[in-house]
Amino acid sequence: QVQLVESGGGLVQPGESLRLSCAASGIIFSIYAMAWYRQVSEKQRELVAHISSGGSTIYLESVKGRFTISRDNAKNTVYLQMNSLKPEDTAVYYCNGASVWGQGTQVTVSS
Repeated sequence: QVQLVESGGGLVQPGESLRLSCAASGIIFSIYAMAWYRQVSEKQRELVAHISSGGSTIYLESVKGRFTISRDNAKNTVYLQMNSLKPEDTAVYYCNGASVWGQGTQVTVSS
């Protein structure tokens, strides 16, 4: 059974940082591309960052230079380091890989 479990969300002030983690189980993690998405209320879920099995990355334009996606294949974990957070980054963040979604973790950026 494939499972993705996110952690690391929370409430921060503008300009602060958070690191999200997504631990995978039930898959050969190293062969899969992984991604982080986010969703605000009923809006469409949008791709925030993607990392290939080889480590190549792509980012949503609005997070370039602030967010960094990385992976640790030894720990079956993908990370999203989020710096210089803005109120518009507030959303539920989801991990995705191997056609599976995590349960989501709330990130709220507010003063």
